[in-house]
Amino acid sequence: MSNIPEHLGIIMDGNRRWAKERGLPTLEGHRRGYNKIKEVGDWCLARGIKILTVFAFSTENWNRSK
Repeated sequence: MSNIPEHLGIIMDGNRRWAKERGLPTLEGHRRGYNKIKEVGDWCLARGIKILTVFAFSTENWNRSK
């Protein structure tokens, strides 16, 4: 039996907040989050995780500033 899951789920949150705390534009926070999730995808493939589910947008975001 393997300790590697077949399915990994991730809820992305805090990209805007991360950028703000570092004095960076919001877009940079989203860019870094996007790059990180690509790394996670590669990590999953290398370890045999068959399914990766990423929840990256909430309907609450429709009401946020651009």
